[in-house]
Amino acid sequence: MRHLWSFLAGLAVAPVTWVLVTLGQDGSERTVDRWVEIGTYSTPNLIEPAVYLGVAGILLGLLGTLRFSPFGPLVAGLLLAVPYLGLFVAPFSVRDRLPDDLRLLGDPLPLRDPLDDGTLFLVGVLLLMAVFSTSRWRRPATPPTAGAELTPAVTPAEHKPALTDWPPAPAKDPDTPPLTLAYPETPTEPLPRRAGSESPWSAPPRGAGRPEGTESP
Repeated sequence: MRHLWSFLAGLAVAPVTWVLVTLGQDGSERTVDRWVEIGTYSTPNLIEPAVYLGVAGILLGLLGTLRFSPFGPLVAGLLLAVPYLGLFVAPFSVRDRLPDDLRLLGDPLPLRDPLDDGTLFLVGVLLLMAVFSTSRWRRPATPPTAGAELTPAVTPAEHKPALTDWPPAPAKDPDTPPLTLAYPETPTEPLPRRAGSESPWSAPPRGAGRPEGTESP
């Protein structure tokens, strides 16, 4: 389908370019000749022919550089270059087939001028050279499918600790109390109390049995 659209674009761009180049060249030539005749110039008079030539250049640039299909530049190049080649065979017959009394928007349209001075042949050869671009004959790259396996372009580098890196902190035991610089907490279990003048550590607790063989007489 892209070849068909390119072919149609070439058929449309060739005659439009011929007309735009004719208007631009004729208007520019008549403007400069008038400046030379009167000895002065007015640059706004050159804007209109410059616009015609600029639009023709944009169309030719788009047709010759866009990488859709080679058929567009091929068709347009042949349509513009073949009439000049016809001058080698039958120049008068080729020129007589082109009307020379047309007018467009009030301006004369001498279609024979770009043919006689070789402008059409130059433009046609430029378009034909664009056909030899190898990228025009390749299909556009299709995006990968959703289920296609994606391979990483870059393998992540393995992290190697430096000598100045601190070792990781050891895992904390939930049953170990945290370290602190405060005074130790008061024990929850009370110490044995002293009864009278008796020390709690001077004699074994009362009621406790003596070991065998140690009873007093």
